[in-house]
Amino acid sequence: GKSIVLNNVFYESDSYALKRESEIELNKVVHFLNANPGIRIEISGHTDNVGKPADNLLLSNNRAKAVVKYLVTKNIAIQRLSAKGFGQTKPVADNKTEAGKALNRRTEMKVTSQ
Repeated sequence: GKSIVLNNVFYESDSYALKRESEIELNKVVHFLNANPGIRIEISGHTDNVGKPADNLLLSNNRAKAVVKYLVTKNIAIQRLSAKGFGQTKPVADNKTEAGKALNRRTEMKVTSQ
């Protein structure tokens, strides 16, 4: 039930378009899922506190969905995947510093069933 931060998943600024350099990390998730065919996961998106909370919630949700869409293109069954955006509601660091904001802008993976 513990979430794992996918450290090398990147998006265009203020967008949910995945950057090409994210493929290395996402392909590790594909490999993990292929090696564990009974596992289901949730992909969650998180933002810092810059901007309107409603906009951040939508952005984080769309980013999580973009990761799920990528995994589906790699033949991972959609039934094994879920996406959820949390916006700025679950910070892991202080949003008062740039370093803290960077830590809060993240994509996580959590195993939901085995």
